[in-house]
Amino acid sequence: MSQLNALMIGTGEYTTGYVHTQASTSDKSAGVVALTLFDLRRQGKIERIAMAGTNGTKFPGVRRHFKEQIEGLYRDMDSRFDSFPADTISSDPTAYLRALDSMSPGDFVTIFTPDDTHCQIALAAVERGLHVLVTKPPVKTLGEHRSLVDAVRKKNVLVAVEVHKRWDPIYADARDRIQDLGDFSFFTSYMSQPKKQLDTFKRWAGKSSDISYYLNSHHVDFHAWAVQGFARPMRVAAMASTGVAQNAPYHLDTEDTITLTVQWENLESRNLGTAIYTASWIAPRSDVHSQQRFFYMGHEGEIAIDQAHRGYSVATDTSGYGSANPLFMKYTPDANGYFAGQTGYGYRSIEAFVNAVHNIRAGAAKPADYEDQLATIGRTLMMTAILEAGRRSLDNGGRAYTIAYDAAGHPSTVEPD
Repeated sequence: MSQLNALMIGTGEYTTGYVHTQASTSDKSAGVVALTLFDLRRQGKIERIAMAGTNGTKFPGVRRHFKEQIEGLYRDMDSRFDSFPADTISSDPTAYLRALDSMSPGDFVTIFTPDDTHCQIALAAVERGLHVLVTKPPVKTLGEHRSLVDAVRKKNVLVAVEVHKRWDPIYADARDRIQDLGDFSFFTSYMSQPKKQLDTFKRWAGKSSDISYYLNSHHVDFHAWAVQGFARPMRVAAMASTGVAQNAPYHLDTEDTITLTVQWENLESRNLGTAIYTASWIAPRSDVHSQQRFFYMGHEGEIAIDQAHRGYSVATDTSGYGSANPLFMKYTPDANGYFAGQTGYGYRSIEAFVNAVHNIRAGAAKPADYEDQLATIGRTLMMTAILEAGRRSLDNGGRAYTIAYDAAGHPSTVEPD
């Protein structure tokens, strides 16, 4: 069987760690997706790696960045990749199509691009028989989501959402404990990033997406996954705070902070539960890049997690004080100089998808076998329903929206109350 090839679509911070001609100043200066795929190639799991963006003139800088941040730090790491469009082309929104055509059926694609482009790119990849790992949110509307589910069924490929919190050992343990806490009663989550992200994301913030789609999606997905099979969302209303993003120096037509309030229903008892998800990108600089925490209450117990603070702090002359999280991605090399981040949940969420693709290509598994193992496109409809309802609520003055379900119990439409 031929070697597995990979295509990364999107050249931003999470893929490359390269932002505005330099290494990101966040906690992901070496990126996540490319670093993981380069390491999987070092292990022999991947052969050819390609990357597609819209601005080819960015690629020389990306290559220099990889030489410094990856090859310069880790032993035996090869950061070469084929790129689309050519280095001399400053704008080509369709370059990803030629990149897709350079792949073979059974290869895989990662999609880390602005939210409003996910659906069209994923559909193009599926049509070519490629497996897809798309960042959250996978799409912005239930209509798009269901069209992607239909396409996946026709082509029999694997499409999964990269929601790495499912691979965090503490979140995963909390999810398993929630199964024994009776009916769902109350959930609240908060996630933020610093104001500098408004500059990092200025090309799409408020244009193609908002902070709820970008950050609330983490905990919306986790909550929906945790209560999957015994509770479902019914009604959503949203409110927002403004005043920072819209003014100097950002001048972005977007909300600062978005809160979604969701009425849930327990399927067997019909008891009601309430969830509040809040996300912001106007936080001050602090000891972590992203504050993130949640509280869950069931009828028979409760769980609280402060994901950003796990009792591990580091202080240096150059960086000051901070709370470190190598559980996500360990960037420091091991004693022999090799990359040693394979146990991080940022790495594992990508590796698990690549391993699944290997099994499918070898005939040892079918895409359907991963419905309960990965966040497949068929099992993440509730996340999209809540996020779409929240956006529509904001666009209509906080009006509540109801999530309707089809005969199979899957979210079908989002409708105004």
